[in-house]
Amino acid sequence: MSDATTAEVQTLIDEIRPYLQGDGGDCELIDCDREDGTIQLRFVGACGGCPSSTATLKMGIENFLREKLPWVKEVVQVF
Repeated sequence: MSDATTAEVQTLIDEIRPYLQGDGGDCELIDCDREDGTIQLRFVGACGGCPSSTATLKMGIENFLREKLPWVKEVVQVF
């Protein structure tokens, strides 16, 4: 992952971080691959064990990142 791509993705994650933290959780950027269009995140805190984390990931975070970064095809959760 390039430094520019990482910084770009991290900046956008920082925009949504307060919403996760408001529920006692957070997420960490693990990896992003501009070539295959994937971003890997790890949920921590309350988000790590939340039954709604998949919905948050796909309908919230993934949709937001795909809107802002046209190269993003999928955001996946790693454990």
